[in-house]
Amino acid sequence: MRKYSPYREREMEIKMTPMVDIVFLLLVFFVWTASFHIAERDLPVDLTSQLGQGSLSEESPPPEIEFEQIVVRIFSQPGLSWTINDLPMESWEELQDRLARLATVNRDVSLIIHPETKVPLGHVIDVFDISRLSGFSRIQFATSRVSP
Repeated sequence: MRKYSPYREREMEIKMTPMVDIVFLLLVFFVWTASFHIAERDLPVDLTSQLGQGSLSEESPPPEIEFEQIVVRIFSQPGLSWTINDLPMESWEELQDRLARLATVNRDVSLIIHPETKVPLGHVIDVFDISRLSGFSRIQFATSRVSP
């Protein structure tokens, strides 16, 4: 038969306070070292056995271009005209095509529509519509200050 010993009960006792402290410190460590950045996307790659031979085809995807925002300016004189990041567009179709190609590169970029003060609202809405149809979701409007 076993004898009762007060020392054995103390040996079996687990102190929880230091364990809670360690868990808290680990939690703080993992939160501080966690990365909250958006994960990078893989670029589409089509490798063939003829790598390095020949030239690029017209069907290859456009190169990854780094830009923070796209500014579409709308001018009303002499006639309606547009620029994308200060690059003049010759026609409405060219504007649509350029916005569609830019959307294939990066749809998450901010697109800013900046009309001149005398541009009718319908033309601004048309540019907004083709921007949404191209795939841009972050569209903003900029205005010029009108002097009294």
